[in-house]
Amino acid sequence: MKPKTLFEKIWDTHVVKTIDEGPSVLYIDKHFIHEVTSPQAFRGLEERGLPVFRPKQIVATADHNVPTLNQHLPIQEALSRIQVQTLEKNCAKFGIELYGLGHPYQGIVHVIGPELGITQPGMTIVCGDSHTSTHGAFGTIAFGIGTSEVEMVMATQCLMQTRPRLMRINVEGTLHPGVLSKDIILYIIAKISSSGATGYAVEYAGSAIRALSMEARMTICNMSIEMGARCGMIAPDETTFSYIKGRKFAPSGNAWDQSLAYWKTLFTDPGASFDREMNIDASEIEPMITYGTNPGMGIGISGHVPNLRDVEETEKHSFEKSLRYMGLEPGMGIKGKKVDYVFIGSCTNSRIEDLRLVASFVKGKQKAKDVQVWIVPGSKQVEQQAQREGIDQIFADAGFTLRQPGCSACLGMNEDKIPPGKYCISTSNRNFEGRQGPNARTFLTSPLTAAAAAITGRVSDVRELI
Repeated sequence: MKPKTLFEKIWDTHVVKTIDEGPSVLYIDKHFIHEVTSPQAFRGLEERGLPVFRPKQIVATADHNVPTLNQHLPIQEALSRIQVQTLEKNCAKFGIELYGLGHPYQGIVHVIGPELGITQPGMTIVCGDSHTSTHGAFGTIAFGIGTSEVEMVMATQCLMQTRPRLMRINVEGTLHPGVLSKDIILYIIAKISSSGATGYAVEYAGSAIRALSMEARMTICNMSIEMGARCGMIAPDETTFSYIKGRKFAPSGNAWDQSLAYWKTLFTDPGASFDREMNIDASEIEPMITYGTNPGMGIGISGHVPNLRDVEETEKHSFEKSLRYMGLEPGMGIKGKKVDYVFIGSCTNSRIEDLRLVASFVKGKQKAKDVQVWIVPGSKQVEQQAQREGIDQIFADAGFTLRQPGCSACLGMNEDKIPPGKYCISTSNRNFEGRQGPNARTFLTSPLTAAAAAITGRVSDVRELI
């Protein structure tokens, strides 16, 4: 039998039909929805008189547009309020489980799926959100889809997809202190560019990946889309199984034994082939930071913005445009640059492990006086766990604000916007123009680098502070 990759093993078991010289009809195991990309899909079903085919395989939550303060009060922004209310009405009408505001399971869609044990190895998972690849950390094929595709999955529990090419990125060795999984993925994207993995499904492998926790693996898979990949994935192992066991919707008893036996077959066979491979030495990675307006524009914290002569001719116009937007100059170092806001949250870095890391660093310290610090947990469960562990008090003592769960300042669709011209060190996944608010300027970093900036008031090398 021909050796298979992890991707091929999952893909092949989910193909319902292959169209000659066309896409495959792929069965979808789990469909996550939220308030932004679902209303048009529900309307499309209603206009055609169609029911949701398998409502029990859909999980809904409110996350993108929700406020992160005073969630017990009516939402102030009209559009956000309408979208959240529309989600509530549609879920009630079509019989879909909704974890809305006030529900103990509410949170960012890519945080609650794993923490509730809904995300499990071997699944196909979709959501009308780019960062659905997060779930690939569990050994799933998970990817974002558009609104018309959301409607297609609601109606049929299937999706027409062209099989992507396959890439493996091997990260070997040991990370230095102060270097996190966010630095790994920012390093990879800086190497490969924001379009370097377009058309590929990427498997992350190697000793450095195996040494990561599940939360850290999710951070890496989350940003696969930022280099153009269709999805990112990591083969499940004992770390994966231990994380899932005992969670709310995880299998139990005999079902657990049967599931575990299958999950243990989900790895890339020796001799399986990839269309492209890339090798990374973990020891070469330092804390990373972006300087431009896409996640591929990244450098090590001790580095400098590229000089114009080092930029390819076809990229010079966009490079100069990015630097103008960011208020930076070619060849300058970013270390020491004053920051105005620090945002620690998003589906990339808002899990309890992220909050624990930040709390351990800032305990006994005070934030810089002229910096606003927003800590936004990824879910109600993360928020409550932080409170049980006293993390909220550590943050309060440091002058940080622990807000309520939501996507928050990752994107300018809710009340949490960075003011024009202000610099924000952010643990989110995108630094596009206006992403965090009109004319806001974003530096993407790890939670530790963000915490260091919160204390010093400037872009800092956390290795000098730990």
